[in-house]
Amino acid sequence: MNSPPSPSPARWFKALRRTRFGEPCLRTYPVECVDLLRRARVAFQAGRTLKEGFRQTQLEAVVRMMEEHECDFVDALGKDLHKPRFEAVVSELVLVKNEALHAISNLKKWMQPQNVERNLCTTLDECLMVSEPLGVVFIMGNWCSPVQTCLVPLIGAIAAGNCAIICPSECTTHAAELLHRLIPFYLDNECFHVILAGTNDLPEVVELKFDHVFFTGSRKEGSRIAQAAAGTLTPVTLVLGGKNPCYVDQHCDMATTAQRIAWARFHNAGQSLAAPDYILCHTDVTTRLVQELKSCLKQFYGCDPRESSSYGRMVNLEIFNRMRDLLWRSGKVAVGGQVIEAEKYIAPTILTEVAESDPIMQQDVSGPVLPILTVNDIDEAIAFINRQDKPLCLYAYSSNTKVISRLMSETSSGSFCSNDSVLQSLMVALPFGGVGPSGMGSYHGRYSFDTFSHRKSCLLRGTRFECVTYLRYPPYEDRNLSLMTWASTLSQKSQGWCQIL
Repeated sequence: MNSPPSPSPARWFKALRRTRFGEPCLRTYPVECVDLLRRARVAFQAGRTLKEGFRQTQLEAVVRMMEEHECDFVDALGKDLHKPRFEAVVSELVLVKNEALHAISNLKKWMQPQNVERNLCTTLDECLMVSEPLGVVFIMGNWCSPVQTCLVPLIGAIAAGNCAIICPSECTTHAAELLHRLIPFYLDNECFHVILAGTNDLPEVVELKFDHVFFTGSRKEGSRIAQAAAGTLTPVTLVLGGKNPCYVDQHCDMATTAQRIAWARFHNAGQSLAAPDYILCHTDVTTRLVQELKSCLKQFYGCDPRESSSYGRMVNLEIFNRMRDLLWRSGKVAVGGQVIEAEKYIAPTILTEVAESDPIMQQDVSGPVLPILTVNDIDEAIAFINRQDKPLCLYAYSSNTKVISRLMSETSSGSFCSNDSVLQSLMVALPFGGVGPSGMGSYHGRYSFDTFSHRKSCLLRGTRFECVTYLRYPPYEDRNLSLMTWASTLSQKSQGWCQIL
């Protein structure tokens, strides 16, 4: 297959330069942004995306793009995040491909109308829900996982029959440039577009009026996006960061627990919305856990993680500086702590003697730092978690099923996982999203299709049997009210009559 053409370098670098120095990218190319939205809306209104065949073709094109340009994606993620090939393939490319293949396999079923339960009044009618596309949607990716946070929602939008404009994160310039170059080559040029805009410009783009807005990122930016969307009554899906708790019980396999936590916290140099943010454990557990974590880090990355090809770097100096400051102002360094500004390198770090009031407990941890706080028992751990904002993810490690059950039922979070971390966010069959301050709405698999669909209620009636429906008309009588109430109620009796009829 021919290689996709490269965009104009001058245009790309001009957009980046203006974004970095504070001049909005949108104002650089206001006509282009409006024109792309207009083209997408014209294509949608022409019914271009409605047929199953079109959607299947576009989804298959996404799969081809991931297969034919795997090396390009790996290279771009390596340049942006120093992300190892293994992590790039498993946490980004395979996830996107699985989502697309799952949608291809289930699209016909998802598009079919769904029949719903009827009462006696409607037993001879057709009652169903029809999923119809929303229109033109706007998808904003995140720098932690710049490929999959753009493409997984896009797959849902395509499957649901929408047109879409996506905006990759400006922090990951190589991944953004690659998506900007490839998507026009593989997907319909009227229905799907990529824009390159800075974070500060996104609310202005949202104000152009889309039919749905999907954002993955920080709470601060998510709030700005939601406020901009509210001005045009545009529905939003927000997948936001948060402080994800991880409770480690006395009764667990400490070696396995440490391995799974260390992998989840330190892959991609800790830059993950779903990673454990801090650990709660009993004082007696802390020493054992720290030793096991230290052993795991040596096993994973060697004596000097800086030299390891399996360990990443911070995405930019701004985030590096923020994480370094949080690290230096919180708790006591038990493992790691080394930083090299020129390389944007922060060693895998474990903090002990951390207090709830420490700076690192007041902000999201988007880096390779793992604070450990002590609690006396499970009751104190639950109370601590419930004092905080509801997290995107909550993790619990214990061989005691009662402990797991209590944490799952007595706390609230976007997702929950016991005796492992992050994996629930990678499963196609499970919805992923936040609750309260950690976000609203969810996606993955069928849930992505539903997010980008309007479920239209349809009641298809004839004009026969007026001898029954006349009961609702004035003049009102008590006898008619009783009959009408009985016929409209979903009860065993009325359901029995439905079966007879």
